Order: sequence, then C-alpha cells, then structure tokens
Amino acid sequence: MKITVSTKALTEQKKDALILFFQGLEDTLPAGNSVLKKQINDLIKKSAFKGEAGQVSIFPMSGTQIIVAGLGAAKFFYNGLLEQAAASAVKAGKAAGFKSFAMASELKLKELSSSEYQLLAGRGATWGTYEFSTFKSDAKKAPACSLTFCGKINDRSAINAAQAQGASLLSTADLANLPGNEAPPVKIAAWAKKMAKETGLTCQIMAKAELEKKGCGGILAVAQGSAQDARMIILKHGGTDPKAKPIVLVGKTVTFDSGGISLKPGKGMGWMKYDKCGGMAVLTAMQMIARMNVEVPVIGILGAAENMPGSNAIRPGDIIKAYNGKTVEVLNTDAEGRLVLMDALGLAADYKPQAIVDLATLTGACIVALGSSAAAVLGNNTQLVNELIDSGINAGERLWELPLFKDYTDDMKSDFADLSNLSKSGGAGTATAAAFLQEFVPEDIPWAHLDIAGTAWLESAKPYQAPGATLFGARLLAQWIASQS
Repeated sequence: MKITVSTKALTEQKKDALILFFQGLEDTLPAGNSVLKKQINDLIKKSAFKGEAGQVSIFPMSGTQIIVAGLGAAKFFYNGLLEQAAASAVKAGKAAGFKSFAMASELKLKELSSSEYQLLAGRGATWGTYEFSTFKSDAKKAPACSLTFCGKINDRSAINAAQAQGASLLSTADLANLPGNEAPPVKIAAWAKKMAKETGLTCQIMAKAELEKKGCGGILAVAQGSAQDARMIILKHGGTDPKAKPIVLVGKTVTFDSGGISLKPGKGMGWMKYDKCGGMAVLTAMQMIARMNVEVPVIGILGAAENMPGSNAIRPGDIIKAYNGKTVEVLNTDAEGRLVLMDALGLAADYKPQAIVDLATLTGACIVALGSSAAAVLGNNTQLVNELIDSGINAGERLWELPLFKDYTDDMKSDFADLSNLSKSGGAGTATAAAFLQEFVPEDIPWAHLDIAGTAWLESAKPYQAPGATLFGARLLAQWIASQS
C-alpha cells in the first residue's frame, strides 16, 4: 500500500472512501471537521453501529463513501485495537471494491500521540490489504491500494516507518502461511538470502555439514527423522554505529511439527505449519530494521528444521549434545523447539551481544495461561523484560511476564545427562521451557524469551484478518530496537 500525505481537508479528498474511527459512539475526528462530524453522527444514530472493537460499517456520502471502524470503550483501549480497526476498515473497503482511502492525520484520542497514531493506523491499513491466495486457482491479482493522511503533518518519520513496516509484513506473510511441503528449511533459507540482497542485509546459511562441524546437536537431532535437512540462517544488519555491540534476535523455525515419535494428535495437526512463526517474526523484524536503517547492529538467527517420525528420528531417552557442550536427555520428541533454540542461542552468545531475544511457538501451556490475548515474556534481566513489555504496549502487541524461579531450572535436571527437555513435575510448562533455554545463555548477557504460542496465528477469521499467520512479535521488536538508537 502506498501511503501519502495531503494538506487538503478530509472532505476535499477525492478517494473511494474516508476512514473514521469511533471509540464507542464518540467520534475521534480532530477539530475543524464539524460538518462531517454532524453528517456521520446523524447516520450512525439510525444504524446498528455501536463503535465496538472490530465493528465496521460503510455509509454512502455524496462523492465518496464513509467507513467507520470501532475501537471499543475507552476503558478497554490498547494500541493494538487501533491497528486492528485500520486493518478492518481497509479489508471491508477492499471487499466493497474500494482502492483509495483517506483518514485524518491526527485523532482526538488522549491515549495516543499523532506519531503513534500514524504508525499504527498506517501499518494496520497496509495489513488490511493482505490476502493469502497462493493456492486459489481462480485468484486474481489484487489491485494496488493507497492511503492518504489528511491535514497538517510536521514530521513524516512515523508515516515513513508505517510504510517500511507494512511492506515488511506483506513481504513475509505469504512465506509464513505456506504449508510444510511448500516451505521446507531449504526454501526458507533461499527466501531469506534473496530478501537480504534486496534490503541490504548480509545472509549466512549453515547447512548440515557445517552444523555437524559446529556441533549443533539439537537442531540436527530434530531434523534427523525428516527427509528435509536443517538450516541455520543468520541475517546481519550493520547499523549506522558498527562499533556498538549487536542485538541478536533468535526465532524457532520448525517448518512442520508432527511431534516426532511422540506424535501429536491428528486433530488440528495441520496448524503445525505455523510452528515456524518465531522465525517468521524475526524475518519480518529484520526487514523492518533494514528498511528503517536503525543505528544499532542487529543479527537475526533462524533455526529451521522439520520434526518428523521417520526411521532415523530421535527417540525418547536419546541423549544429544548442544553447541555449547551441554548434554540433553530427550524425554519427549514433541518438545523439539527448545532443542533447536539451544543451538541457536549458543551461536547467538558467540557474538557477545548487548542482548538476546528469542521468539518461539514453544508451549501449549502458554495458551492455557494467556490464551491469544498476550504472549509470555521471561528473562534474566528486569530492564530488558520491561523494555520489551513497554515496546509491546506501544506497538499493540501485549506481553505478560512470567517468573523464572530456580525451582524451574532444577525441574529440568536429568538423571542421565546435564538436562532433560521435559520437566520432571510436568507443571509450569512455559516457565520450565524458558528455564531450559536459560541454560544456553551466559549469565552476563541480558536475555528474554517470548512464548508466542497463542498469538502467532489465527484459526478463525477476524474483521482485521483471515485465518493465518499474524507475524506477532515483529512489530514490538522493531519498536524496541528503534528505541535503542
């Protein structure tokens, strides 16, 4: 979506539709739109529109159409609702045949500054244009859409960021939604290499031979039951301050997770094509970072593997060795993501970074605890965890901190190896998984783990998105890294 600005008033725009946001039945139009306010409020009084979160209605007006999108009651507002409302409005507009949209350059909304609004609304509107139609035989190429912010704008940086981040989301979305047969590790590696060339990143691909040479026993063990070899994908953004210590982002990229010999139930297993979503978030964030040319150097590491129950698959009871030399007893082959991540985290630590953040669809326990409303964050550094939570609030991607007590680390000890990949007690699944990962990060490196199991994809349609990958995590990572400059 092309995003432009105009000093002309909203009512002077010759666009297919104007987008207005309502907080309940209160419009959010800034001063100077009294005629439009009266017209639309009169129409709403005669309609079923209540301004609830996710609610969208279209009203005809002379010369154009009006799309109203609800933000819900003020007391329940969070930034993500604005981005979703913008996406819902554009999605509804596209369904009605609209191609060009306009909205005010600022809102009468005390919760947001103008720049925050422009980033969220611009990025959301762009996301609202997305449709996954790769395998639809009757699919037609979607027409290009445009969005114009109308009114006085002193600083275009937020709009430029919205353009860059929206483009990055759209770029990765098709890859994220591909099924396992279409997105094996080798294809994801090739996609990352091409994307890196286009955006100015550098890309290193570690195949099986190099992983064996490095001693990355975790990712190799996960992949050994599959006909698809693993890949470790390393992307680098040099930043404008190359002397600074880098930030490293690590993403679990299990292209399909059958559970291995500890086979998952058949019902719903098809959704396990989205077990790669941690890596997809990192891929998206790295594009955002490159397009915004942030100051700090950033490295993205994706551990890509397929977990299958082949004749050579790892077995419960097998003992493997991680990149950092620690041994792990595999008690359950469906706890495979942590085996991939333990090698990636070890490689990340070699860069002696200022911080490491990993993202993974790691535990069903996280869904039990938080549902799809927030992702869990756990870490060894309070400042880092708080920065990520704050960035999530600003970016509209909510995090909730869970504890990392020593009890959880003790619960991951093995009778036969240094660690086991499943807790002895069977409780606190999200926290014990994070405690396992912590064993592969040096104590002097700030580290945080984001369990995005409940937020990484939608299984049913929402007004702002069809079923599929949400790319959760990319927005907050871009927000956080930009704030480090």
